[in-house]
Amino acid sequence: MINLKKDISYNFTNSEGRIMDYMDKVNNAIDFIEANITDDIDLNLAARKACCSEYHFLRTFSFLAGIPLSEYIRRRKLTLAAFDLFDGVKVVDVASKYGYSSPEAFARAFKGLHGITPIAARNTDAPLKAYPKITFHLSLSGDGEIDYRIAQKNSYEVCGITIDVPILNEKTNTVITQFWEENIGNGVIGQFHRDIGLEYNICLNAALFNYNKNTFSYMICYEMPSSRVHGEYSVLSVPSFTWAVFSTPEHTSKETTDIIRNMRKRIFMEWFPTSVYKHAGGPEFEIFHNKNDKFVVEIWVPIIKKPMYDLNL
Repeated sequence: MINLKKDISYNFTNSEGRIMDYMDKVNNAIDFIEANITDDIDLNLAARKACCSEYHFLRTFSFLAGIPLSEYIRRRKLTLAAFDLFDGVKVVDVASKYGYSSPEAFARAFKGLHGITPIAARNTDAPLKAYPKITFHLSLSGDGEIDYRIAQKNSYEVCGITIDVPILNEKTNTVITQFWEENIGNGVIGQFHRDIGLEYNICLNAALFNYNKNTFSYMICYEMPSSRVHGEYSVLSVPSFTWAVFSTPEHTSKETTDIIRNMRKRIFMEWFPTSVYKHAGGPEFEIFHNKNDKFVVEIWVPIIKKPMYDLNL
């Protein structure tokens, strides 16, 4: 059901030097965040330190750290707050310093992280948690090549079943897996196949969109049939984009989650920094192909050319 105007295949070998340079820029962004940890941090400016968009920076950070940037900042603030409290700074002043609306709100957040109240944190031998400043380093896995192609596709619509998913790597995978299993088990997936006139042995796909600091939307979906869909389903309009299409190795269903997660990490940490493209900010898709109980997943990512000043970064 994919109507491509152009389909060019490439074979991509990672460039260690450019990836290291990109990691240095990400660390520059972390340094900026640390230097402004008590302020209302301008994430767009932090992203510019990493020479990328805020959208791309938030995605990259979550892949690297396994938590959203907002959660990292929260943990860092509460780690530093514990040091201030032990030094005798008043609770109300610490709460204000780290941007909490009231001492009560600060106390709830502090206890949620450390397990004790701010007052108790003043005591010697009080059990506390510390989350050090993150610094990222290059670690190559030995997966030398990334196979992809560039495709163009006109605007279209997909329809399906949607859930909001937290950006916490392990929990993200768990929520998505449970979402599929529940909708298969309760018959929703089967009914969706019937409503769009699709044979049950044809794989559905997934759309990932509406990314923000802590969550994104995930849709089990398929392209809207010409006769429109029967039933109550979410509809996502997809503008015309140029796409980078990445294909996973053939694998079993049990391996799918790890295979997709690894490929996505390589797209953001290896392919984007060494390509002439950046993320276009639109939805992403996972297109599933099944043959003889073996799967191949195509990951479709919308892209645009980097401005000329980005190409030498």
